[in-house]
Amino acid sequence: MSKAYSLESLDIVLPSGVILKADLFKPSNLASGPNKLAVCLHPWSWLGGRKDDPVLSYLAEPLLSQDYYVLRYNSRGVGGSSGWASLTGFREAEDLKATTAWALDKISNVNSLVILGYSHGSLVASMHPVLDSVKTSHILLSYPLGPRTFLTLFNSSSYTKALNELIQHPQSNVLVIYGDCDEFTSQSNYKAWAPGLESENVEIHEVEGASHFWHGHSAETLGEIVNRWLGSIK
Repeated sequence: MSKAYSLESLDIVLPSGVILKADLFKPSNLASGPNKLAVCLHPWSWLGGRKDDPVLSYLAEPLLSQDYYVLRYNSRGVGGSSGWASLTGFREAEDLKATTAWALDKISNVNSLVILGYSHGSLVASMHPVLDSVKTSHILLSYPLGPRTFLTLFNSSSYTKALNELIQHPQSNVLVIYGDCDEFTSQSNYKAWAPGLESENVEIHEVEGASHFWHGHSAETLGEIVNRWLGSIK
């Protein structure tokens, strides 16, 4: 990352007793006004997802360039975090809510919160509600529509309901990005799904030539989309 920042490694102790290993990136040139925070969720832990995922590492740069604090953490049962990973994602969704509350308490005067989920992390991110206390936005990257039933132990209806409630919330702000060469969800499935998300609160981008893993030029396009969208948040 070219943007100057400082890094603090943390153990986040949740009310449930779960302890999460986390990294908090702090932009170096903070303004005197309100702060901004992004909480980032990694891909499925059962397939090796972790806070140091290359795509999340890449996306830290546009977030830091827009002066966001960036919090990444290993979900339960991953890389030193305690607890056991669930097969439904429901426990991880509760951990996300508790982690966000912890971060909002640690970082004072936050007026913009971004919940960024990549792959399986986007399922969990979609379960985080819009908060009354702070402008809440969501980035859902490579939403795993194809394997969603398998990834949630046949609880995909709960995630469909949560996503619909999110996009219909009058104060929501959602960015959906996927590649047309995703290995886990076909372009035709995404194209059939996307019209149901259309709302004045939702921005959808299909990136040509992008796989689920965002290699090469597609990563640059991804960064440009995210950076431009972050700049539009009021």
